[in-house]
Amino acid sequence: MLLVLRLWAMIALIVGFGPAAVAQPQEARFVGSAACASCHASAYQSWQGSQHRAAMQEPDETTVLGRFDGSSFRKGENATVFLKRDGKFIIRADGADGQAGDFPVRYVFGLYPLQQYLIEGPGGRLQAFTIAWDSRPAERGGQRWFDLYPAAGTAPGDPLHWTGLDQNWNYQCAWCHATNLRKNYDQASQIFSTTFSEIGVGCESCHGPASLHLDWAAHPSASQTDHGFAFRFDQRAGVAWKASGGATATRSGPPPSDKEALACAGCHARRQQFSDDPVAAARFYDAFRPATLDAGLYYPDGQQREEVYNFASFLQSRMYAAGVTCADCHDPHAGKTRLAGNALCGQCHDPGTFDGAAHHHHAPGSAGAQCVDCHMPTTTYMGVDARHDHSMRIPRPDRSATLAAPNACSQCHGAKTAAWAAETLTRWRMDGKPGFQTFAEAFDLADRQAPGAADALLRVIADESQSAVARASALQRLALVPQPAAIERARRALADKSPIVRSSAAAVVANADARTRIEALAPLLADETRLVRMEAARALAGDAEAALSAKDRMAFEKALGEYEAGQAFNAERPESQANLAALNLARGRLEAARDAYERALALDKTFAPAAIALAEMARAQGDERSAEETLQKSLALNPDSGPLAHALGLSLIRQKRLTEALESLEKAVSLSPEDARFAYVYGVALHDAGAPEKARDVLLRALQRHAFDRDILMALASYEIERGDYAAASPHAETLSQLEPQDASVRNLAAFLRAMREGARK
Repeated sequence: MLLVLRLWAMIALIVGFGPAAVAQPQEARFVGSAACASCHASAYQSWQGSQHRAAMQEPDETTVLGRFDGSSFRKGENATVFLKRDGKFIIRADGADGQAGDFPVRYVFGLYPLQQYLIEGPGGRLQAFTIAWDSRPAERGGQRWFDLYPAAGTAPGDPLHWTGLDQNWNYQCAWCHATNLRKNYDQASQIFSTTFSEIGVGCESCHGPASLHLDWAAHPSASQTDHGFAFRFDQRAGVAWKASGGATATRSGPPPSDKEALACAGCHARRQQFSDDPVAAARFYDAFRPATLDAGLYYPDGQQREEVYNFASFLQSRMYAAGVTCADCHDPHAGKTRLAGNALCGQCHDPGTFDGAAHHHHAPGSAGAQCVDCHMPTTTYMGVDARHDHSMRIPRPDRSATLAAPNACSQCHGAKTAAWAAETLTRWRMDGKPGFQTFAEAFDLADRQAPGAADALLRVIADESQSAVARASALQRLALVPQPAAIERARRALADKSPIVRSSAAAVVANADARTRIEALAPLLADETRLVRMEAARALAGDAEAALSAKDRMAFEKALGEYEAGQAFNAERPESQANLAALNLARGRLEAARDAYERALALDKTFAPAAIALAEMARAQGDERSAEETLQKSLALNPDSGPLAHALGLSLIRQKRLTEALESLEKAVSLSPEDARFAYVYGVALHDAGAPEKARDVLLRALQRHAFDRDILMALASYEIERGDYAAASPHAETLSQLEPQDASVRNLAAFLRAMREGARK
């Protein structure tokens, strides 16, 4: 009888009935913004007039702002015509095959200061047309068609052409212009089945699916503290900002979390996305990898450079550190600032102290008297979109001279020099405040690979007063110089409370030996954040994974599965296929790696990294001819690719075709002068080919651009010694000794050359 009861209990558990059955939590569904209107009328009405609501719309006479009246736009020999026919808005332009065609506008994209138009493509794709409408007033230069890529020759087949990979709405734009977006890309068929529950950015884009909230509203319960949502925006609830004996207000208490900024960051950040699950997206780091203050994206002092949006800029600001949130300044429903002009800043910064000539030294009401003009200067993106830098910094024109960073003073006073601006601030006695971004000099040293860079970065990482994004950015730079001290410092940073710091620290530790990686990174396989788990798993994949304990092995497989799923989420992108290929290479799965690299090239024939990797795989198997064939084929499609020309030159050297090799290596240097490695290899090849003087000339020219490149310095020192010119060799050795103070061989070389130089003088 007991056996029968146990069997019945097991059956009940399986089929879901009986006393052992447990009710499963109900999953929230998206219900649409209109469902919010009756209870939240004011917020709903504000949202109705916002750019969020108009982020994407059906085309009609009220939503289309551009002139579809037969107007044309000419670029080179190509003319684009905008017209209407049978009630449809038509763009006449070259298609993917280079032939002119008429393409109906499927959706209107954006509102101000520009508007783009989406066109349906094959395989469920929507493509963003690259001739946009400038919706600014005519007196500000608007009301015209303009090219988003005026300097680029975007012919069909180019990723930047409107039919190309980089204009694909499903990947590039969709998440931030629709609600409940599911990309749904099928790798086998290469078809998108993208869906969304609401066009434009609706209430649930920020708050999450609201069906359970509607249930709560119908039957309120005090026990449901989040009112049926996965989370609440309560970061500002009960908060007061008071000026306690000073001119600047302080928050009544530290914010319990940064969930408000993270909710905005999904769209207002430069980031990679690896999930469109609403629950994961709400936790941000479970769906996104934000860019740090990387060289090229930002200036060394953290000012915006490329199109980076606002998130990382805001994270490095004194305002964020003080507990300011996005909604303290911006009305999240109307999408506008809460107050106009200096009154916005006057909420916390006493106008009597700050909004007067004694502080800003400009005529009241003038441009220079506006807080944002000095502390939030703009950079123009997409041709017409001037965006404020949200790092909210003290102007430092002195850094324009030392770091080549821009400054707000010169943006208005274009005819004046940065030195003039710095002297003016000194005269006003306003040069004594260095500002919050004290990492600038360290980042500049690192970006130039200058002496002292590693120590300076270590100090930034160890300084808890630095913002999390600054410490993460220092770790990212430190990953390029993985010294023992760097790895040890990164190991300590693995316990940081910020996911962005932990994930960046894991990238440094990834350079350590297998045992160190296992000891340091295995605990992160169970990190609360998916981004950190993925970073740890990727760093352990390959030589370290076999030595994991049984428990860690299970966690590793799960976390690595998350990494692979994240790459598969973007399977339509060649970069993701290359990432999967590199993972398979690390794990010894050569055929899987080759397949992924070939998929990358199938997606984008111009994707040079995949061609170079395939050539390297062929070389490793002793098939140099196949390697060359792969590179030649890719170079025909990418004639301006320095990396391809360099890789081909190396292949030709291995085949002892020296004349051709030197031509290719020289071409690589010409095409990619920013890559010090190409100049070094070309110089060494010239030297070994019996042209030492030309080699020396090439390396000396490269040194003017790459003053602290170790390889170039060592080659020049060696070649000068070979010539018997110890005086010429000595400065190179001295610079090396500053760069590598722990390297005994470098110290000995510098000492030897000093002795030889002194001996020559005597």
